[in-house]
Order: sequence, then structure tokens, then C-alpha cells
Amino acid sequence: MNKQLRMNKGPVIIILQFIVLLFLQLLLFNNIQFSGFINPYVYVLFFLLLPFTFSRALLLFLGLAGGLVMDLFMGTPGVHAAATVLVAYIRPAVLELIAPHDGYEANTLPRISYMGLEWFIKYTVIIVFAHHLTLFYLEVFSFSHFFHTLLKVILSSVFSIAFIILSQFLVFRK
Repeated sequence: MNKQLRMNKGPVIIILQFIVLLFLQLLLFNNIQFSGFINPYVYVLFFLLLPFTFSRALLLFLGLAGGLVMDLFMGTPGVHAAATVLVAYIRPAVLELIAPHDGYEANTLPRISYMGLEWFIKYTVIIVFAHHLTLFYLEVFSFSHFFHTLLKVILSSVFSIAFIILSQFLVFRK
């Protein structure tokens, strides 16, 4: 009975993380903007924290759902959905690319406490930068302000990554 109860907690925790991170993004982080260049998008953390063996189909579905929720509340038709689906799509390849030599241990999660700071920073930088690059260039839908948008991508990525890593030490310690 206890083992069955533990197995059923996984999906509940994932759903709660999904809802909490979307609400934090919409209510808190969307209000953090500096000079129009820095817009941290911390809801990407949800995709970073999913188990290594998470279903690819479900990952893509959650990417679409999360992106559509963000688009709905931010008035950006499809921009967040495209960025989060891309993140969901590339995540397995990124995990394979940065996998330790002996692979991932069973029952571990992509957290600093399990994988180490260096691994987590690599993982986070790749995913967040891909998300922000897609998001901001689709948002302007033009290369006429290429360097202006690239600066926005870089600065927003740095702040998003800082908040994500900080969350590992404050919230997701185990």
C-alpha cells in the first residue's frame, strides 16, 4: 500500500509544479523587467525538473499546454507555445548530449543535489538559451533588430538561469 501511494505521488507533484511555476511566472516574474532588455522566464524550470525517463509524448503535450497558457495570459499568439514545444522536443537530445559517461542512475532527477552544479548549469544554459532565443525572435518576427534582440536573449537568459539555480538551493534541495 505504501509503495503504491508513493508511485501515485509522482504525477500529483508534477502537476502541482506545473501550476505553481505558471502562476509564479504570470503573477511575479512577468512583472520583473529592466529597461526592456531583461525579462526572466522561470517557468522553463518545469521542463528542466521532469524525470529523466519522462514520456516524450507527454513532454511535448505539456510543452504545448504550458506555452498556450502563457500565450493566453500574455496576449502572444503561439510564441510561448512554440518556444516551450521546442524545449520539450530538444530536451531528450540535450540530456543525451551532456549525460555522464556511465549514464543516468535510476530514480535520480535533474537537480543540482543529484547531478552536481556543473552538469546542472550546462543543462540549464542550453535549455533556457534555446527557449529565449526562440521566444524573443518569434516575438519580434524580424531580423532587422538582430543585435538588439540577441542582447535581450542573452540578458534575459542570464537572469532566468540565475533564478533557476537559486531555486535549486532554496526550494529543490533534495
